[in-house]
Amino acid sequence: MSRQSETATTREAELLQGTLDLLILRVAALRPIHGYAIVQRIQQLSQDALLIRQGSLYPALYRLEERGWIKSEWKLTEGGRNAKFYSLTKTGRRQLENEKAGWERLCAAVSLVLETAD
Repeated sequence: MSRQSETATTREAELLQGTLDLLILRVAALRPIHGYAIVQRIQQLSQDALLIRQGSLYPALYRLEERGWIKSEWKLTEGGRNAKFYSLTKTGRRQLENEKAGWERLCAAVSLVLETAD
């Protein structure tokens, strides 16, 4: 792997660590969804720009459940296997709105810096 590829991969991982909770909360707000489907949905909605590794996803799901933002329930998938399905709690819906607002503030602030003339 080239130095340039390593740097891009590192930047993507760093960005994702700060936004993974928001992405999961948003996808889980749409409907109850299992872990692998969360990964697929984020990838689909981002037009393949965001690729979530299961090694990052499951610790995040556990953390969000511990905080009371999501809840899980064992159900059958469309393929007929048992999987944990995640959905937002009332607290999670409030947190999603807070996270979205924070993200919008951050994007606006970054835009101000990028658009500033020398």
